[in-house]
Amino acid sequence: YQRRDRGSCEKERTVSITMPFSDPNIPNKLYFCRELNFVPDLINAYEDTLNEGFDLLAVPLVHPRYQRDSAGSEYRDEPFTRSDLLLNSGQWSSSVVGKVSPWIDPDSAVAETRLASEKALLQELQWGSHLSISAAILPTPRQSCANYARVINQVVQAGIPYMQLWMRIPTWAPSDSAIETDTWQTWNRFRMMCEHHSSLSVALELTADLPSEALLRRWVGEPVKALIIPTSVFITNKKGYPVLSKRHQQFVVCMFRYKVNVVLRGRIRHEEGAAAYMQYIKYIFQKQPPFSQADWFEHPYLDYLQAPLQPLMDNLESQTYETFEKDPVKYAQYEKAVHQALLDRAAPDSTTVLMVVGAGRGPLVRASLRASESANRKLRIYAVEKNPNAVVTLRNMRRDEGWGEKVTIVSCDMRTWQAPELADILVSELLGSFGDNELSPECLDGAQRFLKPDGISIPCQYISYLVPITSSKLWNDVKAYQDLTHFETAYVVKLHNVHLLSEYQPVFEFIHPNKDAQPDNRRYKVMKFTIPQGGTLHGFGGYFDSQLYKDVHISIYPPTFSEGMFSWFPIYFPIRHPQCLAAGAELEVHFWRNCSAHKVWYEWAVSGPFASPVHNPNGRSYWIGM
Repeated sequence: YQRRDRGSCEKERTVSITMPFSDPNIPNKLYFCRELNFVPDLINAYEDTLNEGFDLLAVPLVHPRYQRDSAGSEYRDEPFTRSDLLLNSGQWSSSVVGKVSPWIDPDSAVAETRLASEKALLQELQWGSHLSISAAILPTPRQSCANYARVINQVVQAGIPYMQLWMRIPTWAPSDSAIETDTWQTWNRFRMMCEHHSSLSVALELTADLPSEALLRRWVGEPVKALIIPTSVFITNKKGYPVLSKRHQQFVVCMFRYKVNVVLRGRIRHEEGAAAYMQYIKYIFQKQPPFSQADWFEHPYLDYLQAPLQPLMDNLESQTYETFEKDPVKYAQYEKAVHQALLDRAAPDSTTVLMVVGAGRGPLVRASLRASESANRKLRIYAVEKNPNAVVTLRNMRRDEGWGEKVTIVSCDMRTWQAPELADILVSELLGSFGDNELSPECLDGAQRFLKPDGISIPCQYISYLVPITSSKLWNDVKAYQDLTHFETAYVVKLHNVHLLSEYQPVFEFIHPNKDAQPDNRRYKVMKFTIPQGGTLHGFGGYFDSQLYKDVHISIYPPTFSEGMFSWFPIYFPIRHPQCLAAGAELEVHFWRNCSAHKVWYEWAVSGPFASPVHNPNGRSYWIGM
């Protein structure tokens, strides 16, 4: 569609506005930005860039060759940059990204240059904030960047509510440059000195040479807002069109998952203009695998912190039940487990007593009845549910689906129910994201009193797993609460903008039925993780793998993940202070599961190579109520 803009001379101009590129099989949109080094006529550049199909225009905030001194420049009669009246406020805020002058070097050894750079940097960022632009691209810092970080810290602490700062970081630097070859180290040092401020992000610039895959993977845990692709990085294929090498292409496709803006910079080297480059980027954007049903379900929850359920303390709502019941995998696995257990345990002419503890709105009852039919075995089911609202659904279901005498609805807490007979099979879905964090051990230990001595528990085992992670996004979301409590709370979250620092390790294991004379569900585990490439520790990701019966499992543990299952997301345990870990470091982690008469809680701490506080002592911030 067309939009009429009015320039500084009140002359009407026609600008074609293109919508961000999208694919119906992928929820993310692709935004294109054109970076220009010199813009003598902003209105024409704005019009031409948008007419070419770009969504954004990156332009210098001040002429890049206009170097100001450390005193007196602001008293000149001439303006130091173009007028804000050239575009209206909506155009500045929605279509323009500012570029800070490349000559600015706050860490220069020359005092005059350093002072002039500090002044110019503040001046340009204040001007960008005045324009209400969405982002400003900062020059790449030196290896020693303390003064640069100090100035940026002043800016973000003072508050720039509408403007993000994108730090230009190349993917690789030659050994004779002012920054480190491993450019992530430069970025990490800078953002550590700025206390991981959420206004500071990365504009990652592709270089002709790329580092190893392991080093590139670290960027997936960082706040990369833009991927700058110079035209010089493209090569020409047999048909004369610009393309990327296989390694560059793979990395770009990987970064598409994280909603990066694609910034095209440099001289156009193809006769069809910028369109040839954009068409190729769109082509590889569409090469992403189409989203599955589970992907579409999970997409709104990516990196979204949620408090874990408290199923014993709270009654779930109908909407929550409905979401879990849509899982296409979980109940199929339960049905398979019950089917195998019936074949192993029951003769064709006998009746098996099966108890569903925590029946909810009946999906496990339905799965068990289907298993009974496919196995040709008779069942007598007790559906035990403490939520009186879910019991209404169960009783309606019993009438409408003709369960009759096969199913007895019990409106009671399983911990206090007195069963009229012992069960052959005990079925439950009390698992949480960390396996035991919704009190499955406590519930099933209490319920096994009405299981026959040789009875079967489904599930019969579950193991939790832990891995140290980098995730600037998650840590900053916790930090935004500005209190200790949230740093000592575990969160259910679909991990996405996350980099794994090491291999997974098992944490706690529980087996049912529990044969111990005095069941004790307290646990303590010490783990040592080797950090091969180095990185920043923001916390830990937790998972579980559960054996339902024999070879039938359900799992969110990535090596054994139940494909298509979305009933559980991983769990995130933050740490109060991020720590930088060197390549080859050994990270020693302590995890506790503690119990009292009324609650269960986790505590966690790091003891090497640095020592952290013990998080959540005595369950002061986070616990699961009994």
